[in-house]
Amino acid sequence: MDLDLHALETSFDLVAPRGEELIDNFYASLFETAPEVTPLFSGTDMQRQKAMLLGTLVLLRKSLRDLDAIVPTLRKLGARHVAYGAQPEHYSAVGAALISAMAAIAGPAWLPSYETAWREAYAIVAVAMLDGAAGATLKAAA
Repeated sequence: MDLDLHALETSFDLVAPRGEELIDNFYASLFETAPEVTPLFSGTDMQRQKAMLLGTLVLLRKSLRDLDAIVPTLRKLGARHVAYGAQPEHYSAVGAALISAMAAIAGPAWLPSYETAWREAYAIVAVAMLDGAAGATLKAAA
């Protein structure tokens, strides 16, 4: 799949200056649309969690032109999320909340091409993370 790198980079650069607001919007949207994930964050230092998510998004932005290089990191991230209780069905809610938050922060500057580009990019991220999660689950079962 050929990603629309221009749309991904332009749209991320549009919302990045409001990164903290983006992440706050993301979690509010996620908890509202997928309340079943809320217990996964009990006892979590949310300030630290938000900083880690923003850092991961920045890393993804920097890696867009060579996603193969970030796939091992995404697999490890997916494996770690198994321990947090993340389930495969949660990934679609996370993707939707992230894209919704980006659109909300960008406001009228958000274009349909940005949404399409991020859906495609998130699909790659989710597959890599789910692959890592499956590997971790298999190791735990062995």
